[in-house]
Amino acid sequence: MHNFFRKGEKLALNLPNRGPIVFGDDGKLLPSILDAYSRYGFYVFKNVIFKRELEDLESDFKVLKSRLPKKKGSPIDSQGRPALSVGCSGPNIHWAKPLSDPNGETTAAGGRYPVKMDEPKPQADSPEHIVYLILGSLQFSEAHLRLYGHPDMLKIAASVNGEDFTPFNESIFIKEPGLGASVAWHQDGITHWDHPDWEEGIHGFNFMTQLYGSTAANGVWVIPGTHKLGKVDIKEMVRINGDIYFQKAVPIISDPGDVIISNRQLVHGSFANTSEKIRVTFNQGFHKLSSVIGVKGGGLHNAPAIYTPQRLRERSRLIALAIDSRNQRYPDEIPYEYQPLGVHGTREKWTPGNLGILKDYNLLDLSI
Repeated sequence: MHNFFRKGEKLALNLPNRGPIVFGDDGKLLPSILDAYSRYGFYVFKNVIFKRELEDLESDFKVLKSRLPKKKGSPIDSQGRPALSVGCSGPNIHWAKPLSDPNGETTAAGGRYPVKMDEPKPQADSPEHIVYLILGSLQFSEAHLRLYGHPDMLKIAASVNGEDFTPFNESIFIKEPGLGASVAWHQDGITHWDHPDWEEGIHGFNFMTQLYGSTAANGVWVIPGTHKLGKVDIKEMVRINGDIYFQKAVPIISDPGDVIISNRQLVHGSFANTSEKIRVTFNQGFHKLSSVIGVKGGGLHNAPAIYTPQRLRERSRLIALAIDSRNQRYPDEIPYEYQPLGVHGTREKWTPGNLGILKDYNLLDLSI
């Protein structure tokens, strides 16, 4: 396993798809960056989030962690307070057994996890269950809301998906050292695989902002280029390879404050975190307007529904709120001008500490 990780890390660091964010005179990402992202399906942007914001994100994360349910199913946290997400209707907290693969070879998410990852034996004193994923995280963290309004990240979204880009969903992945669950090999997206105009970006992308960085042992692994192949038979890939350790797979190696853009159609997954390093990833996804307008949602994150212009405007309102929240915290930045659906919307005013108005916002996530 150590040799596999070391080989993958070397392959990853030799790929020409990492560096600073650089925009051209037209305000869009340099063509060389877009070309590398298109070729490999992911790009590591270096040193995007600086010390002050990382400290805010870490502070909020520690508060969230302290507010998690005392155990699976408990309505209170370890201090006897109402636990995080109590009273919410939307899906928020996902649990797993330590070092397990909770989704592989199950019907979860429409059965898109056809193979199971290895499940190392945890230490005897490990908890029965751990939290590995928090969905709808903007309603729990003002620092994550501000991150959502990051002007350079929104400019990247516009460069990749067009200026009328739309939201997808937001989350926080937690890979605790010696405990963190694996995520079985899979591709995201269930709606457009047979679309007559299918193309590599039709299911959108995710940003992954790294609080502590990511390694071969605790990070996401991808198979570069698979986002261009359509729906891949992962089970057959494993049969041909002989095991789940694909020799062409590479880990996403990153430092604290790096931001990764990753195509949702990439074959990707992660191994159980047997290392001594934690990974905390703040996820933010975005779609092309053409991928969601008038489309019936896939139903993975909420009930299936037709994505009307009204629903898109309502969900996109969070981007405007995030921009204003960020502007209040970082007034020296030039805020991004977001034009949902191509029409300049009414400016939204954020009231600090008013996260309650975002309760269950993720019921409007645009899941395809």
